Amino acid sequence: MELGRFSVSLNVKDIAISKAFYQSLGFEVVAGVEEQNWLVLALGDARIGIFQGMFEDNIMTFNPKDIKPIHKKLDELGIEYSRVFEGQDYPKMATFKDPDGNDILIDQHDT
Repeated sequence: MELGRFSVSLNVKDIAISKAFYQSLGFEVVAGVEEQNWLVLALGDARIGIFQGMFEDNIMTFNPKDIKPIHKKLDELGIEYSRVFEGQDYPKMATFKDPDGNDILIDQHDT
């Protein structure tokens, strides 16, 4: 099963302070809107999403090119989604939890 690019989505207290911190480590903003309280920063293959006030816990995120086989595999494994974001024909985003309660987001991007 190809899960796609991995990143971590962090719940931050102050997006400007977090942005400055990660930029000081060499990360560059590659997506997002700071005024909407979310940014994605990259350093090489590493991606960090910083989000202020959007969710409570940190989230492991995977960005597949095609989410359909992942949904099929998760269904076969009996894994229940904790949240589904509907697309036109099928959910393009879904979250579920690992055995320890950590959130995992599968988020298909069209780009």
